[in-house]
Amino acid sequence: MKYFAHETAIIDEGAQIGDETKIWHFSHVSSRAKIGAKCSLGQNVFVANNVCIGLGAKIQNNVSLYEGVILEDYVFCGPSMVFTNVKTPRAKFPRNTASDYFETRVGYGASIGANATIVCGTKIGNWAFIAAGAVVTKDVPEYALMAGVPAKIIGWACACGEMLKFIHNSSLCTCERKFEKINDAKITKIEGPDEYS
Repeated sequence: MKYFAHETAIIDEGAQIGDETKIWHFSHVSSRAKIGAKCSLGQNVFVANNVCIGLGAKIQNNVSLYEGVILEDYVFCGPSMVFTNVKTPRAKFPRNTASDYFETRVGYGASIGANATIVCGTKIGNWAFIAAGAVVTKDVPEYALMAGVPAKIIGWACACGEMLKFIHNSSLCTCERKFEKINDAKITKIEGPDEYS
């Protein structure tokens, strides 16, 4: 495989890493991890066994991807954001079997800001935008802009990253994508360029 790993990175035997991926200083990829092509893993990133990372993902410094985390294509994880994988951790009574770990799936193109926390067992929808410092405790709809502790929907973001302004339940982004608001917890794209091509 034609990926780059800095000399200080540890890549365990058996890890699957796609072409053109870059793994930077002091990062550690476990043996049963799968990382797609054209990804970037910043300094001090940990990727546990059975973690799957899709094409073109960008993982910034100091992020740990624990077992149960699945990142679809083009996910952005900001510096020092946190994924959990156990709901009731105890040092005295360890949770260390596969059935103890909850799956957390981050949808295509979603962005997670610096220092945000994603509580395990949640699903983040495609193109969702999680603000810096937010704590996500429940599933996030597609395109939702989430902020706060616990995180709540405070708006909507286009696939291009622009914040959407709705007038009479309709919004036209500067990138020519048009959206319709279904209700307070759901919008859908109805016109414009394909964000998945």
